[in-house]
Amino acid sequence: MKPLTYLSSAAVALAALALAAFPASAQNASEIAHARAGGNCPHCNLFQADFANLKLKGRDFAGARLRQSDMSAAIMNYTTFAGGDLRDVNAYGALFTGADFAHANLTNASFVGAYLEGANFRGAHLEGVNFSGAEMDRAVGLTQSQLSGACGDAATRLPRGLYLHPCS
Repeated sequence: MKPLTYLSSAAVALAALALAAFPASAQNASEIAHARAGGNCPHCNLFQADFANLKLKGRDFAGARLRQSDMSAAIMNYTTFAGGDLRDVNAYGALFTGADFAHANLTNASFVGAYLEGANFRGAHLEGVNFSGAEMDRAVGLTQSQLSGACGDAATRLPRGLYLHPCS
């Protein structure tokens, strides 16, 4: 009986620890609603927010948690995402003219077919990003070392002298 009690106590402790951590990673519905309605939301928790097909030009999402958000076909020109968490974002076909991604974490994001002319990528983390078909030949702040872990295709337009490995 003693081993079963120990196992039960350990399982309860583990479950409690998992539940205590869960609210920190959950969505914030009111912040998402505010942002979807066109409000600025710096440092907000917009985890898994649905911004697909929305027009949110010139917004401030600096430092926001946008991980796993859907921005496909959105228009987010001149919006700042500086210092934000944009890991695993889907931005298929979105417009980001002049957007600010400086020091943002874009790990494993998909910018397939996105328009990124004039976007600022200074210090952004781009490991695993798919830029296939993206137009970004006038993007700023990009370095070859940033792009070394990202991928693209023959249709990707990059600033002169930079290249991407083909996506597999």
